[in-house]
Amino acid sequence: MAVTSLAAFRNDTLSMIESLVARLTPEAEDEDFWLQVRNSFALDPNVVNFNNGGCSPSPRIVQETLKRQLDYANQGPSLYMWRDLEPEIEGVRRRLASMFGADPEEIAITRNASESLETCIFGMDLKAGDEVICTDQDYPRMVTTLKQRELRDGIKLIQVPVPAAPRAHAEIVEAYRRAITPKTRMILVCHVIFMTGQIYPVREIVELGKSHGIPVIVDGAHALGQFPFQHSDFDCEYYGTSLHKWLMAPIGTGLLYVKKERIAELWSLFASTQEQAHDIRKFEEIGTHPAANHNAIGEALTFHELIGGERKAARLRYLRKRWTDKLINEGKVVFHTNLAPEHSCAITNVGIAGIDPAKLATWLMDRHGIFVVEITHSQFKGLRVTPSIYSTVEEVDRFAEAMLYAVGHPRDIA
Repeated sequence: MAVTSLAAFRNDTLSMIESLVARLTPEAEDEDFWLQVRNSFALDPNVVNFNNGGCSPSPRIVQETLKRQLDYANQGPSLYMWRDLEPEIEGVRRRLASMFGADPEEIAITRNASESLETCIFGMDLKAGDEVICTDQDYPRMVTTLKQRELRDGIKLIQVPVPAAPRAHAEIVEAYRRAITPKTRMILVCHVIFMTGQIYPVREIVELGKSHGIPVIVDGAHALGQFPFQHSDFDCEYYGTSLHKWLMAPIGTGLLYVKKERIAELWSLFASTQEQAHDIRKFEEIGTHPAANHNAIGEALTFHELIGGERKAARLRYLRKRWTDKLINEGKVVFHTNLAPEHSCAITNVGIAGIDPAKLATWLMDRHGIFVVEITHSQFKGLRVTPSIYSTVEEVDRFAEAMLYAVGHPRDIA
């Protein structure tokens, strides 16, 4: 089966990155190195994509693996896909488990963070009157999931208000602490808030839940691959994330972690047999699906490992600091993100007083080819700006210069 193995799809991209890292110790500002990283992607040169928090392009090697496996499977899907390609999921499972710092038998491969988290939210036994806590900045789909349980099962959703840019992590922990009552049966906490990039004190909130006997589900959609961490850093029982953001795996890939002792009591989102009760794979019972998608995660992991998690995070913070430093002293520029490294990494929310962020986003795209997204919340409105490791200093400088122009010429932002 060497013809279809992931190793057979290794190309010059990985060898080049491996060679560079072996010869050098590239720093965050080593533009020669990061240009080679950029060249590992097939990008549209006419667009500066600063919405990598939504979905990241995959490196060429990931796309090549995906395409080759799809082509191979299509020659005889019920033979080649199920016999040859599907078993490779176990190797990917082991590698994801190693990255996350867990037992492979606690890792399910899903299609995205939503599927992972809805498995947990719908899978826990709750009854009418039970209370569930999240914040007023959680991802809308997860809030919708909890509200559906409100309508269907009569539970009560408590959304606690939290500051957009807290000065200290204790402010977040205290917001959760105040919301807990004798009826609290579940806590949902974001590892990284999608609106602002705020990194939450997950360990403290998990410990808070444990002290009250309350299970904590961690929404890690924007965390894995953005900055290094492992499960032991917070020891949660449930964690869901997407792999097509910062790990740069194929679109439609995700991870679900469930602590081994909790697998049997968590209902699977799709029906599974009683014999599968203790098997993490019961959460992968989604019917027929392409094996290529989850197999190509292996190439994304290799690409990530060759660059290094610490090096990626340092580059992301370097690029962010480069553009924020140019704007931070402008009185009309407002940051809705705490820029300290312990509070955020790549994702930043910024606005200009007196300018509608939706109009500003349109102007940036139409006039400068810079793609960002507007974020609107009851507390704040701004642009979510998320460069990636393939972004260049020229691109972040271009963004900063455009923002400075907008500060001085607000009437030009139609």
